[in-house]
Amino acid sequence: MTASDAVAPSPHVLVVDDDPRLASLLGRFLSGNGFVVSTAADAEAARQHLGLMCFDLLIIDVMMPGEDGLSLTRAVRTTSSVPILMLTARGQTDDRVLGLESGADDYLAKPFDPRELLLRVRGLLRRMRETPEPPASAAPTGGLPLGAYVFDLERQELRRGEAPVHLTTGELALLRVLAERRGEALSREDLAALTGAEGNPRAIDVQVTRLRKKIDDDPRAPRYLRTVRGKGYQLTPG
Repeated sequence: MTASDAVAPSPHVLVVDDDPRLASLLGRFLSGNGFVVSTAADAEAARQHLGLMCFDLLIIDVMMPGEDGLSLTRAVRTTSSVPILMLTARGQTDDRVLGLESGADDYLAKPFDPRELLLRVRGLLRRMRETPEPPASAAPTGGLPLGAYVFDLERQELRRGEAPVHLTTGELALLRVLAERRGEALSREDLAALTGAEGNPRAIDVQVTRLRKKIDDDPRAPRYLRTVRGKGYQLTPG
């Protein structure tokens, strides 16, 4: 068999939900659509899985006994940029925003159509493939100056000095688009479409808030990631 004949491995998804019926249904549905699926009934079991295996995407329920999904997501984000889709039984905007602020890349309110979940999962994985990790051995190159930080477009990496700054998949996708069109004001809707978050422009506001905390000394008076009234957001290097 030649390299061109090799089949890419199926994406491995971890479903974290204390509802065994829903976890089983999601497992069967995703498996039937080409995914390898593991399940965990709570945050503790999820941590055990994460310590033993690598996953391409996590689906995490917000409301679980013991440690909730928000806390688990924050913990995962300290060490990993794996895409996270959060499930919530709550339909309120504030609850969905809390999930995004915790580090989730997308959210889906229960009850949901499994076909929509499949679209969200594929969208997050596609976004991840389009933003490859830079080689660990590569030497730092030039980039876009943002005060004490530099965004290297070639390596898709934000650095402070020579130290890389951790970004989630969504944050990196947003920063890349803004950097490629620096100086141009882009609307939430345009940014959502360009970063693979179609239909979810509110998520852009959350990603912008998180990015400002990482690149601006005072996120309340941003110097580099600015709001242009009536137009959207603009990245201004300097």
